[in-house]
Amino acid sequence: MRVLVTGGAGYIGATTAGALLDAGHTVTVADDLSRGHREAVPATAEFIEVDVTDPRAIDPVVAEGGFDACLHFAALIEAGESMREPERFFRVNTGGSAVLLEALLRHGVERFVLSSTAAVYGEPTSIPITEDAGLVPTNAYGESKLLVERMLDWHHRIHGLKVAALRYFNAAGAVPGRGERHDPETHLIPLVLQVAQGRRDHITVFGTDYPTEDGTCIRDYIHVADLADAHVRAVERLDEHGHLTCNLGNGRGFSVREVIESARRVTGHAIPAEEAPRRAGDPAVLVASSDRARRLLDWVPMHDDLDRIVADAWAEAG
Repeated sequence: MRVLVTGGAGYIGATTAGALLDAGHTVTVADDLSRGHREAVPATAEFIEVDVTDPRAIDPVVAEGGFDACLHFAALIEAGESMREPERFFRVNTGGSAVLLEALLRHGVERFVLSSTAAVYGEPTSIPITEDAGLVPTNAYGESKLLVERMLDWHHRIHGLKVAALRYFNAAGAVPGRGERHDPETHLIPLVLQVAQGRRDHITVFGTDYPTEDGTCIRDYIHVADLADAHVRAVERLDEHGHLTCNLGNGRGFSVREVIESARRVTGHAIPAEEAPRRAGDPAVLVASSDRARRLLDWVPMHDDLDRIVADAWAEAG
């Protein structure tokens, strides 16, 4: 297939672009480089610097590409930022996706895979979270992605667009040449590794009185290579399934303290930690059920060991 990967200069997008190429597909990456990195784009992928939310800019890219499918990663992703500037998230994530979908439909692209998020669920009522759980986002980021999922459902029903929405929690780890680089960085594993690098004095543990075994929050960390594999499988099976909504996770969680201890083992550094009060809105446990993805996509996470995830991230830490 000829595949358009929007946001393909970012952490997950670039990794997936590489996986698509490895699977024998032809890839064009479209990214405005506002948060992505040109050097992360695979050398054998075509690269177009473009704002995919601008209809005048993205339409000729789609018109001339002859694409069979689009994998859509281009988005704003920080939940905290979305609660300060929700208008930007709805404009970029929701409105930008609508612009892209119009261009794809206009030029006959039949397959679409959305990089979605477990933030569409909000506060979980049961663990592990399944795809049938209630959709009640607690931040504008989750709402902006949920609206895109709802658009995809209507486009599938009315236009026959073959769609997949892949929801995941905490992407982590790295593949050679493509590590996690956000500015500012807010994700736990790269923050812990910055302490080991001497770029931070300590890591802050927000909340030590949660109803978990060690008192700290538990999250489901999924290796970026496994995420990329799931995206490739999803786009390849859209002719078979037509409409997919799948969680992607390891099905087990790791606490904040476990992540810190893993980083100490992997890096050999002490990594001082300081305790702080809970942050508002942080659930005690977030773990995804990925049974549907395992069943429908024949997908199995191959990098589910925490030390392996942290070691891969450490090897590419900038």
